[in-house]
Amino acid sequence: MLTSKQHELLNFIHERLSATGVSPSFDEMREALDLKSKSGVHRLIGALEERQFIRRLPNRARALEVVRMPEIGASMPAPPSIAAAPANDTIEIPMHGRIAAGTPVEALQGTEGFAVPAALLGPGEHYALEVSGDSMVEEGILDGDFALIRRVDTARDGEIVVALIDEAEATLKTFRREGSMVRLDPANRHYQAQRYRPEQITIQGRLAGLIRRY
Repeated sequence: MLTSKQHELLNFIHERLSATGVSPSFDEMREALDLKSKSGVHRLIGALEERQFIRRLPNRARALEVVRMPEIGASMPAPPSIAAAPANDTIEIPMHGRIAAGTPVEALQGTEGFAVPAALLGPGEHYALEVSGDSMVEEGILDGDFALIRRVDTARDGEIVVALIDEAEATLKTFRREGSMVRLDPANRHYQAQRYRPEQITIQGRLAGLIRRY
């Protein structure tokens, strides 16, 4: 079952596609749903995609397609199949700046493009971050690496996530629950785990891959 906001966004996308043949921009979706930021739109899009109400068409800007609508309770006609992208094809994803793999830094900003081999990305919405720091070296994540992040808002124990702390600082750590607290674990014996109340933590994504430049 969809939430009211998910349902509202799905209807808005469907109506715009029916009228113009072009999906609305993220700014238009944010305004239509009266959201404060585009991050809320990204989360809703990701949820609709995971539930298979919409899908993205690769290598095309603003390429959202409605697969089915909940009101009619049945799938819409299946779209033409899309061949797997050749290994040398690239997809441009947003580049949201640098993130600390050590002491948390300021909340992520910036929306530059970053070209990624299509074969490295699975389903869902992704963005890239440049890693700063050495606290995740024992997981093979080094200073200067580019982390490919799948946008999600939940995490399971043992997953490496982008965690926003107190709506102000972002860090790349392993997520674990410890009683009533959330523990963010480094992967470097010289760093200590960080513990927070659950309401202090917002999950902004899960590590999906790494790119290293030599």
